Amino acid sequence: MILSLWKQDLTRVPDSVWAQTDIEELILAENRLSEIPEEIGNLRNLRTLDLGHNQLSTVPETIGRFDNLSGFLYLHDNRLSALPSSMAALTKLRYLNISENAFEELPDCVAAMASLIELRASDNQMTALPDSIVRLASLRELHLRNNRLTTVPESIGQLQDLRLIDLRGNPLRHLPVAIATLPRLYKLDLRWVATLDPPSWLADLEARGCAVYWTAVR
Repeated sequence: MILSLWKQDLTRVPDSVWAQTDIEELILAENRLSEIPEEIGNLRNLRTLDLGHNQLSTVPETIGRFDNLSGFLYLHDNRLSALPSSMAALTKLRYLNISENAFEELPDCVAAMASLIELRASDNQMTALPDSIVRLASLRELHLRNNRLTTVPESIGQLQDLRLIDLRGNPLRHLPVAIATLPRLYKLDLRWVATLDPPSWLADLEARGCAVYWTAVR
């Protein structure tokens, strides 16, 4: 069952929603929600949840109850600076979007989401990535545009399934050579980076068919 309350100018979710425990896809995007009640945890059959484009500064601990959340979780364009540790239980989730928030670091719980294929964390305030990101062994796309990263950890080379890395608009000073060893990488986006001398191994990536997008501006 799909329930869409998209763009309804809601400031709160109707209580009747939390009784509909057969919902598999819940869309609450583009409203004016500043909070989500703990009762959302009743929706144990959810596979996709869209809370994007709201005014949330927190999400409830009960989101960690979603054993079946295996599709998409959209939390982008809110006011989030942290996520509850309970979300580490979302080990079936394949797509997470936490872009356009106020994260200064990648929440610890994200590294536990072992089934993630795509992680979008663009337009935040992150200054570093934790080494724990290597736990995301299934990750194919990593979107980090417009953060405050000066480098990424050498351990990123352990993410052998990575195909795309987007680092546009970061104040990068260094990139590890481990990126050049990623066997499936087909796109590395470094546009709008004016602080980085191009590493010599970029040519090796291009030679093997990886598209490297680079703005040669200092």
